[in-house]
Amino acid sequence: MPRIVLNTKELEITTGRTLFEVKKQWHENNYPDINEEDIVTIVDGFASMTDVVLHDGQEISLIAKGEVPNEEELESLMVSRHTPGVHKAVKMATVAVCGLGGLGSTVAIALARIGVGKLHLIDFDVVEPSNLNRQQYKIKHLGAYKTQALSQEIAEINPYIEVEVTNTRISFENAPELLKNDDIICECFDNPVAKAQLTNSVRIHLPETPLVAASGLAGYESSNTIKTRKLSKNFYIAGDLDTSAQIGRGLMAPRVLVCAGHQANQVLRLILGEKDV
Repeated sequence: MPRIVLNTKELEITTGRTLFEVKKQWHENNYPDINEEDIVTIVDGFASMTDVVLHDGQEISLIAKGEVPNEEELESLMVSRHTPGVHKAVKMATVAVCGLGGLGSTVAIALARIGVGKLHLIDFDVVEPSNLNRQQYKIKHLGAYKTQALSQEIAEINPYIEVEVTNTRISFENAPELLKNDDIICECFDNPVAKAQLTNSVRIHLPETPLVAASGLAGYESSNTIKTRKLSKNFYIAGDLDTSAQIGRGLMAPRVLVCAGHQANQVLRLILGEKDV
C-alpha cells in the first residue's frame, strides 16, 4: 500500500485514496467543531484547492486556520517549499543585521520568512512616529526599542527562529567583538558616518566575513537604478550609490523596500555558496 507523510507522521493509505478523503477523516478526528473549509491543505509544499489521488511518498500538511503549527510541522512545510538542501543551509546560518530602520527591519523580516536559523539584531534606538513611513513597525511599537519590537514581529512570523538582540551603538572599536560569531553581516544604517565605521572595521578586523552594505536608495527615482555590486572579496553593496536623502527627496518605503530586497537576496545567495551578484 502507498505511504504518505501527514503532518510529519508516516501514514499508510489504500490505493486510489484521494487528498480530500484523507482531509475529511483528519478533520472529523481532530477539529469536528470547525468547518472543513477552514482547514488549510498543503501538498508537497504548495496549497491545494483541488482533490487529487495521493501517491507514495507525498507530504501532506493539514492546518486549522488560526492554529500555530508546531516546530516539526512548520519545519516540514519550509523544507517542502525550499527543498531539503537549501533549507538546511538557510537554517544553519547566523546573520547580523546592523541598524533596524527601513533597510534593517525589512531585511530581518525577509530573512525570518525564509527561515534563517539565527538573526542577530543590533540597534540602540527606539521606534518613533517618523519611522512608520518605511520601517516594519506598528503604532503599538512606538517608544519600544527597535530590537524588542522587531523580535516580536519575527516571533509572529516564525517563533522557532533564534533571535539575539544587542541594544547598543556600533562603533569602529566594538564592531569586531559584537560581530565575531556571525556568518554574514548586513550594514543597514542611515547615518553615513556609522556606515563608514562599520564597513572599515569589518573589512580590517573580520575580512573573511561577508559584508552586505547599502548606499543610494532615497526618493522615488526608478527602481531599476538600484543594483547589487560586488566591490571586492566579501564586500557587496546594494543601491544606486548616489541618491541620498535631502529636502524634497526623503526616504520612502517603496525604494527602501527594493534596496532591502537586494540585500536580503544577496545574503541568501551567500548562504547558499553563491559569491557573485
